Amino acid sequence: MRHLKIKITRIILTVTMLVQAACNKEWLEPEPLSFFAPGNVYVNEAGFESLLVTMRKSLKAEFYGQFNYSTAEFAPSDLAIAGYVPDFSINTPTSSDRVPYGTMFDPIYRYIKNANVLISRIDDIEWKDEKVKNRILAEAYWHRAYWYYRLVHSYGDVPFIGKELTGAKLDFQTHSRWAILEKIKTDMEWAVEWLSVTAGPRIPTKGAGNHLLTKIYLANTEFDKAIAAANKVIEGPYNLMTARFGKWAADAERNVIWDLHRHENINLAQNTETILALVDRWEAPDGARQNQNLAANFMPHYWDVPDKSGSRGIVYPSPMMDTLMRGQGIITASRFYQFKLWGDATYNWKNTPDLRRADINWIDMAEIKYNRPGSPNLNERIQQLWPNKSDTTIRWFSWPHYLTYNPSNQAESTWSGGNGDAYVFRLAETYLLRAEAYYWKNQLALAAADINKVRARSKAPLITASEVTIDYIFDERARELYAEEPRHSEMVRVSNIMAKLNLNGYSLNNISQKSWWYDRVMQYNDLYKKPTGTWWRSQTVSIKPYNIYWAIPQSVITANTLGKINQNIGYQGAENNVPPLQAIEE
Repeated sequence: MRHLKIKITRIILTVTMLVQAACNKEWLEPEPLSFFAPGNVYVNEAGFESLLVTMRKSLKAEFYGQFNYSTAEFAPSDLAIAGYVPDFSINTPTSSDRVPYGTMFDPIYRYIKNANVLISRIDDIEWKDEKVKNRILAEAYWHRAYWYYRLVHSYGDVPFIGKELTGAKLDFQTHSRWAILEKIKTDMEWAVEWLSVTAGPRIPTKGAGNHLLTKIYLANTEFDKAIAAANKVIEGPYNLMTARFGKWAADAERNVIWDLHRHENINLAQNTETILALVDRWEAPDGARQNQNLAANFMPHYWDVPDKSGSRGIVYPSPMMDTLMRGQGIITASRFYQFKLWGDATYNWKNTPDLRRADINWIDMAEIKYNRPGSPNLNERIQQLWPNKSDTTIRWFSWPHYLTYNPSNQAESTWSGGNGDAYVFRLAETYLLRAEAYYWKNQLALAAADINKVRARSKAPLITASEVTIDYIFDERARELYAEEPRHSEMVRVSNIMAKLNLNGYSLNNISQKSWWYDRVMQYNDLYKKPTGTWWRSQTVSIKPYNIYWAIPQSVITANTLGKINQNIGYQGAENNVPPLQAIEE
């Protein structure tokens, strides 16, 4: 597909090859740059496998690059804000600065398009082995379900496209989030039966299928089925890593949490916690590697802190960055995540035995010393000495060094975070998903047992059934899955569960005005709760209840001249919405 050039004047959804100029049929005619036209490629197993390779590569958009999709998930949450774009009011249907809250819409549909091409064409050839065909089809269903799960928890109701589009289509309709969940649930129930039990890195297995299906069942309020799907993962070929392993195992100062997040250990055969992970290596050819930028995304701008003279007190660049890496404050952690999340009843976080907040695993700003020769504060611990307080917070917060430390293997260090593998799913999250399902069923002792499996590995105090709440489960997800999970999406999922069950005064009828997501953000995130100062580009810190969903790009709505794609409530254009479709026609 990468060699296929399609002439398009204007697309509605890049993935679906929608155009405004429907009368001009010239854009429908492909111009092969080689013999790799669809009719020549998808003629055997190897051809379809090549498209699966493209789908696997597409997953990198979640975890690689500066301000990538999963990174952006932490800004509209209880744990952080976006240091460079902290004001969500600028994220409008027509805004050019929606990074990536609007810019991910088109690419995701392109990823779905690749899955649809395979699904639509797989019966065009005669298969000698139906098992091979079903395995390939099952993986395509997995990828499509993965991206639709992300879409409905970022944008809510969206159009469902379930087949390859071979011509112009301008009559898309919005489907309800619930209809899409039902469809991808059905697809995945079939797919998990055909996915392989084991496979190489990047390839979704039966475990990855059941992990995704657990999330879908939870979103669909089918809690018994969620437990059953999670059981299949937990009882499968996986175990939590509780002992030292990998490249750093002989370093007595480190611990298993450090080992678990070393990039060279993620796809190690010894690591039995990995369910699905991506591969990225610096020695790969151009186009096959992409930096994660974990340091830039999740570390502060510490290297720009001035000394008493008002000048930068840290040498830039300097060997210090080989150890600390270099942050950009793209995601600025809340004080809740830095401190209160780890403390006892008096928020005494320094005494926590939890390895995920151990001193060896974190860097606190006061540990860093000025190193500029001639600085009046040379060799002293850095201080907050800005002449004015603008943009200070993106330069001053503690961070989990065990997550952001990713030096490049190249001769010249990549301080923002080098190449390395990344988790998509791992077993610790499966336990927390099952704990949540138990919580919704009021089986709190079983929920506590699953949470304690994760806490015991980190040497954190175990909890009792009486301590289990949905807030506690998301506290534990924050401790375990920071910089890893799609935080906003998972909070939106819970918000819809509560609204559907009419719990705590929440309702589906007004979820854009009142939701668990927004209430938790405003209760826990001090940066949104008490915004102070002026931030990057004179922005203020702001988030509103309707930001539970992101704006549908206006270009998509406008170009769909023969149908109706709804805008999310709270954004301009929502007053023209029509009821979404409640069923998906095959």
